[in-house]
Amino acid sequence: MRPSLLLAAGVAVLATAATAMQSRAPALPAAEKRALAAAVANPARSEANRARDQYRKPAATLEFFGVRPRQTVVELFPGGGWYSEIVAPYVLNGGGTYYVAAPNDRGLGGFKRLVEKDQPLYGRARQVVFPVREAGQTGVPAGSADVVLTFRNVHNWAMGDQPYADLAFKQIFAMLKPGGVLGIEEHRLPESADAAREKSSGYLKVSTVRRLAEQAGFRYAGSSEINANRKDTANWPDGVWTLPPTLRLGDKDRAKYVAIGESDRMTLRFVKPR
Repeated sequence: MRPSLLLAAGVAVLATAATAMQSRAPALPAAEKRALAAAVANPARSEANRARDQYRKPAATLEFFGVRPRQTVVELFPGGGWYSEIVAPYVLNGGGTYYVAAPNDRGLGGFKRLVEKDQPLYGRARQVVFPVREAGQTGVPAGSADVVLTFRNVHNWAMGDQPYADLAFKQIFAMLKPGGVLGIEEHRLPESADAAREKSSGYLKVSTVRRLAEQAGFRYAGSSEINANRKDTANWPDGVWTLPPTLRLGDKDRAKYVAIGESDRMTLRFVKPR
C-alpha cells in the first residue's frame, strides 16, 4: 500500500477510535447500577410514567451521563417530575445532594406535587431559581455541582421573542465544579433542515446545542443514540407536540403518531474543563 494510503487509513482508524471513546458511557460500579435500576423499578412511580421508559431509557441515559448517588446533582426545569421520581431516590437515598431549579414556583409545580406525595424523600431536595435574573434570588451555588441534567428543555431557552439560552449555559457552567458534567437530552432536528424551524418546532440541531455549550466554555465529551427514534422525521404540523405524549392534534391521525412514538432525541455529554 502506498504511504499516502497508509496515512489515510491510519487517520481513519484514529478518528473511529476517538468517536468510540467519546461515545462510551462511564461505567458505574455494580452496586450503583443496582441502586439506579431499583430507582427506575420503584413501584411508587405511576404506571403512566413507567410506560414511557421504553422511549426515555432512564437507566441507560443516567448511566451515560455518569450520575452517581453520592454526587451533587442538579435537574433543571423538572416539569412534571418524570425524571425527578428516579433521580431523587437514587441520589438522596445514596448520600448525595439534589437540586431542582426553575424560574418560578410554576416551573417547580410538578416537583412540589411530589413533595406533597412523599415529604420525607422529596422534601430533602433543594428548590432554587434558574436562571437567576434578579438580586436576592437563590440559585445553585457556584462551583458546587458534579452533574447538571436537563431533559428536553434547551429548545424552550432558544425559542420565543426573548431567548435566553446564552445566559442559561453561562449559569450552568458557573454552577459546575471543574470536571463536572452537563447532560443534555433534546429533541433533534436534522442538520439539513431550515434553521428557522428551531424557533417554532421544539426541535434543535445538534450543532446548535454544541455551539451554545461550547461558547459557554464546555468541552464536548460524547453522544449516545440511546434516545434515537428513526421514525421521527421532525417535520410535523404542530412540531414536536404533534407526537406523544402531547398529541396536540387530538384524534386526527392519532394512531399514526402513537405508532411513531416519542421524538427522536440527541443525548449529549459535556464537561467543564479542569
